[in-house]
Amino acid sequence: MSGNINLLSDTLAQAKAENRAALIAYLPAGFPTVDGGIEAIKAVFDGGADIVEVGLPHSDPVLDGPVIQTADDIALRGGVRIADVMRTVREAHAATGKPVLVMTYWNPIDRYGIERFTEELAAAGGAGCILPDLPVQESATWREHADKQGLATVFVVAPSSRDERLATITAAGSGFVYAASLMGVTGTRESVGEQAADLVRRTRATSDLPVCVGLGVSNAEQAKEVASFADGVIVGSAFVKRMLDARDEAAGLAAVRELAGELAEGVRRVS
Repeated sequence: MSGNINLLSDTLAQAKAENRAALIAYLPAGFPTVDGGIEAIKAVFDGGADIVEVGLPHSDPVLDGPVIQTADDIALRGGVRIADVMRTVREAHAATGKPVLVMTYWNPIDRYGIERFTEELAAAGGAGCILPDLPVQESATWREHADKQGLATVFVVAPSSRDERLATITAAGSGFVYAASLMGVTGTRESVGEQAADLVRRTRATSDLPVCVGLGVSNAEQAKEVASFADGVIVGSAFVKRMLDARDEAAGLAAVRELAGELAEGVRRVS
């Protein structure tokens, strides 16, 4: 079975054809439980998300702020394993028919085995991987196996990335480019700022890949702002916080479904 990079590309193209940005949600696997995490992904899709990133919980999540770190800790203490991540991808995609990626640091893949990981992710119906800490110059083996399995390789660019570096990263990537809106870790912010718009402009000058912006977006107004200049709006911590703050799992599912609806409306507004 081949991975779903084409489904990912088609989904982003369809959003563009509708004159809007795609809504991309992030939730960690195994949070609050493996079953609960799968239901949460279904809920955000039901609320209006176009694409979901499934986080592979890691003990040293250098890009993630305290909200996602807390969720990762809950998942890890619950015993989540890579097999659970693959199950999450498989069941979420099978239930919705929508693109599901894995966002992971490199160490778990390196230990698990690149060939094994890509084969299992493709078999689960995954669309690809977002790899925030894999240097492009060290990614050839990963990309070879990902391409073979029909999986996207999404790299992260930051406001500090020089134009030459952006060109190197975008030439190696596929699916879309993840543009970090600011320097720092994940989390909600009061504003996304002009840095993100400038980064999108500079990234687009190097590639035809869609550019999707994450880090800091938490409400419909911010989603609208980012949607005015980006191809996709990525939201993670705000969803996780809704789950953490909920009194029980049912309330958490309702909360993330509601937030997805608000954000989906935001990316569809015409300024």
